[in-house]
Amino acid sequence: MVRDGIYYALGLWIAALALGFVWPPLAAVPVLLSLFFLWFFRDPERNIPSGEGVVVSPADGKVTFVSNVETPSGTRGRISIFLNVFSVHVNRSPIAGTIREVQYQKGKFHNAMGSGSSDLNEQNIVTVEGEGHTIVFKQIAGLLARRIVFTKAVGDKVGRGERVGLIKFSSRVDVVLDPNIEIAVKVGDQVAGGSSILGRMRETAGVRNLQGGRGEHTSTTAD
Repeated sequence: MVRDGIYYALGLWIAALALGFVWPPLAAVPVLLSLFFLWFFRDPERNIPSGEGVVVSPADGKVTFVSNVETPSGTRGRISIFLNVFSVHVNRSPIAGTIREVQYQKGKFHNAMGSGSSDLNEQNIVTVEGEGHTIVFKQIAGLLARRIVFTKAVGDKVGRGERVGLIKFSSRVDVVLDPNIEIAVKVGDQVAGGSSILGRMRETAGVRNLQGGRGEHTSTTAD
């Protein structure tokens, strides 16, 4: 469990005790809210896929966009994942490598389901380099999210699927891929952070095709 859940719960338990002295039935409200926060900030263990060139999902949620975007380095594939209030909100590194850049961008708090939120909303833009390619992922705030947490720093080494932060309450994560990554998900898929495969390096995918067809994709529903 993320410690934020414990902090929220403790505050609500104190409120419940105070309300209990005034009118005991009122204490049920903060008690129920505390149970929700303990559940919301859950942090389940995940089975991290092995294999060369695998990119895993940095978040739990639903794939809402799979598209191409123009970047200073050229056209790149982008996968957008929407996290609702029932999703696990812990974020994980898509690949093993080194944190090359962390850029915080102030912005709006529009509905994270909208296509414009990727550019307009408050967000944290993280660049990870490793395993022969570079991945950029964005932690994007939504209507309810008001705090983005990132626990790593530039120069830190991270493992594939390693915990790197969270976004509180409903939000969105975008993943911008190198052009040599073959995307393995589609709009509507449910993915789980650290365990669902978003894509593979094309060289790796080509070997799998020669060995008997396209690599299987497992889309895991969030816990």
